Amino acid sequence: MTTADILIEALPYLQEFHGKLMVIKLGGSIMDDTALLRLVIQDIVLMKQVGMQPVVVHGGGKHISLLMKRLGKEAVFVNGLRVTDKDTMELTQMVLAGLINKDIVSSIGREGGKAVGISGKDGGLMQAKKMSKDDVDYGHVGEITSIDASIIHTLLNNSFIPVISPIAADTNGDSLNINADTAAQSIAESLTAQKLIFITDVTGVLQDVSKPETLLSIIRKSDIDVLITNGTITAGMIPKLRSAALALDRGIGSIHIISGRISHSLLLELFTKQGIGTQIR
Repeated sequence: MTTADILIEALPYLQEFHGKLMVIKLGGSIMDDTALLRLVIQDIVLMKQVGMQPVVVHGGGKHISLLMKRLGKEAVFVNGLRVTDKDTMELTQMVLAGLINKDIVSSIGREGGKAVGISGKDGGLMQAKKMSKDDVDYGHVGEITSIDASIIHTLLNNSFIPVISPIAADTNGDSLNINADTAAQSIAESLTAQKLIFITDVTGVLQDVSKPETLLSIIRKSDIDVLITNGTITAGMIPKLRSAALALDRGIGSIHIISGRISHSLLLELFTKQGIGTQIR
């Protein structure tokens, strides 16, 4: 009876989200934890199986730094951004568009799904230009100038789950490294996605960071400035929430921040009344 009750609780959400586009950004420690990543992959395959349209965007900064260290090259960060020279860009493309992207595609296949791994360079998905910020030369770090999501629609229309690495091209065809959060948001906006879901290491927005029970399950866009002013939202959560407000203005239905450290957090967030993280709407 407990199992039946759970399924019945999920029914209205299954009906509401059938056929809807969901952009899922994979990041945080789950990228280094095979067991946790597998649980998220299972959730994504189930979403596809019940009629949703998941699109996966992933990062992989720790993997890039690890490979650089093995090759005797030191990672350099300025204002939280990786300075990416030509050699580092080649390594970044190898890791993101090669190793990580294809591992996720293979994982989806093992769970019974069908996925195709692409980068922002494939099909002209992401055009970008070199980032110009704070008078710092970040090298091959880019900011998106345009999105052509037709290749994503082609994959979705043929029953594939797109898995996207955040490597874009400039007007000369040269590779640029894009922040994965930014790439996910831009792709979600171009698709007018029903939801943009960030899978991270945090449970969501907490009124008191030392008390998990103070989780704010729902935040409205109009609450964000108030929560920043009163100190509830601090540090790295501030740009994420400001970006969320902008994304909502551009047509995304809602944005979710959930922890990948909680087993099957995607299913719990989407298919239960309580949810598991913070929803911004």
